[in-house]
Amino acid sequence: MNQEQIPPVMKLPEPTLRRLPWYLAFVKLLKGKGKTRVSSTQIAREISVAPSQVAKDLSFVNVSGKTRVGYEIETLIAALENFLGFTVQHKALLFGVGSLGAALLHDSGLKQYGLEIVAGFDIRESLADTAVNGIPVFHLREFPARQKTLDATIGIITVPVDQAQDVTDHIIAEGIKALWNFTPFRIRVPQDAVVQNTSMYAHLAVMFNRLGIINHRK
Repeated sequence: MNQEQIPPVMKLPEPTLRRLPWYLAFVKLLKGKGKTRVSSTQIAREISVAPSQVAKDLSFVNVSGKTRVGYEIETLIAALENFLGFTVQHKALLFGVGSLGAALLHDSGLKQYGLEIVAGFDIRESLADTAVNGIPVFHLREFPARQKTLDATIGIITVPVDQAQDVTDHIIAEGIKALWNFTPFRIRVPQDAVVQNTSMYAHLAVMFNRLGIINHRK
């Protein structure tokens, strides 16, 4: 692998890390419209942050714009994709092939952002040795043996909440140290493991709460 393709390892503020993909999506949209340059003011207006914040965020990416000219879009896209790790493919295994898990297996767009789900695992015998969107599905008991050949680095957890911790322990035991948790259960992991929690229910609660506040004001 070309060393230049490996994103730099650094600690940056999480809010910045969350904004960078929004910047990337916007400048890709501009590229699709035939634009070649973009200013921090344009990005700020679209993402609803201050232009100074955009400039500060992009300083972490080691890309600079020109006064009154802005950023060259092709260069900015390449820099953002490289920094965010989207240019390097990461193999992932999915645990829990229910409705949500199956939907993720069908999401071919994930591969464009560096995540390739290479297999799914479930405890239901009826799903063993089947495939979803061309991705093989195995019984969970086969995970240790399959991991030896699949050599995945990421585990995606979409199991029922009462199984979340047991599956997590199983995944960690086989050497996977990065977990994308879609359950509302806050899984416990060793200090050297990385967890990204994505609970749709938590986001729903926030949305419902804010909607209730808006309706109360009327």
